Amino acid sequence: MNEALLLVLICTLAYLAGSVLFALPVCHFWHLPDPRAQGSGNPGATNVYRTGGWRPAAVTLTLDAAKGWLPVWLAGQLDLSVYAQAMVALCAVTGHMVPVFFRFQGGKGVATALGAGLALAPVTTVILCAVWAFVIWRWRMSALASIIAIISGPVISALIEPETLPLFGLLAILIVVRHRSNLIRLAQGRESRF
Repeated sequence: MNEALLLVLICTLAYLAGSVLFALPVCHFWHLPDPRAQGSGNPGATNVYRTGGWRPAAVTLTLDAAKGWLPVWLAGQLDLSVYAQAMVALCAVTGHMVPVFFRFQGGKGVATALGAGLALAPVTTVILCAVWAFVIWRWRMSALASIIAIISGPVISALIEPETLPLFGLLAILIVVRHRSNLIRLAQGRESRF
């Protein structure tokens, strides 16, 4: 198969995979309220945690990360270039943010970016996870942790895995924009804590 056609196919599959919002079936399975009606209205692991605790949140996080990891891993197995794999990663994250199955109203893409990052740039991603964990430990704010971790991404990737810098730069822009309401609440001192 032509490489360009293969890339288009995998990017499409990545976007469709990203469009599956796993928080919704997980909450249904645990008989929890719709996470989009909680907290920030984000269908992600943080809101699932707020209503159901760590078990359903961990399942949501794992599944949302897996839908980012799998298409990027597949692209790597097919010997697509790092830049092609980065495109696949961006398609998966974009799918979570603007999912075709949910009227283009999705989440913030952090867990999906985590999975994609682990597939393409594992060292950078593990360091970003450590940054996230430190901010959570210190300030108990998921949004703040996500924002600080993702804006650290371009710097850390430039130092450790420079070929992935464009990916982390674009992810930082996308995810920070998706957190704009959180940034307003942080500035006003109204952002909720764990």
